[in-house]
Amino acid sequence: MGVLDGKVVVLTGAAAGIGRAVARRYVAEGARLVAVDRSESVHALTDELGAAVAPFVADVAGWEGNRAAAALARARFGPVDVFVGNAGITDGARPLEDVPGEQLAGAFGELFGVNVLAPLLGVRAVLDDLVATRGAVVLTGSFASEHAAGGGALYTASKHAVLGLVRQLAYELAPDVRVNGVAPGVAPTRLRGTAALGQGSSDAVLDGTREALPLQAVPEPDDYAGLFTLLASPEASAMTGSMVTADSGLGIRGIARPGGRVGRQQ
Repeated sequence: MGVLDGKVVVLTGAAAGIGRAVARRYVAEGARLVAVDRSESVHALTDELGAAVAPFVADVAGWEGNRAAAALARARFGPVDVFVGNAGITDGARPLEDVPGEQLAGAFGELFGVNVLAPLLGVRAVLDDLVATRGAVVLTGSFASEHAAGGGALYTASKHAVLGLVRQLAYELAPDVRVNGVAPGVAPTRLRGTAALGQGSSDAVLDGTREALPLQAVPEPDDYAGLFTLLASPEASAMTGSMVTADSGLGIRGIARPGGRVGRQQ
């Protein structure tokens, strides 16, 4: 028996990267989940994980996609216990001065639609279930939720907003629903860019990243799945309103070298 045995989950951004790793871990821990993504590749999760996963292709930046995902979860598995808002896009660390003024409003709407509006819509779509089941919400933040230079102005502002959602929703929904987040640093995934800026997908890990991290290793997506599992489980029953930092030490990186023993002669 796993720590999520019998839990019904709606998970967005499930087709790849951290979302796919969380889906695998949740199923291993006994959960049944609706795996939501805009990519048809989300259907491969059923081949890998079996009937515990119901894949669903949807645009999570719109109400109808979230409503339909919630309805599918209820019809297939029962009332929803956990909502994981993991879908996100990047601005490719584009500085504001490099964004043409005529593109700014469209880029803002697109990026905030996925990174901020989508988790709000997702929570709202399953809110009655979460209150009834005394469930949990887990949102994916970022190093950029509390620091500059984790992305461009649009991305950083959107991830700061996710931190605000965690705190405000935790307040509004207490004591019935716990709301927390995970703030990853880096992971070897490909991130979808902002179409309004003409961006496609790009690698999240740049040359030199490993050397810049105090822990001197780039985590795999699976390395984050345990935190998402903890926050969704009864083991975190005393936690709400928290954004758990998992940044490989970026927040305590030194000026001269990333960690006190990095490069030290033994």
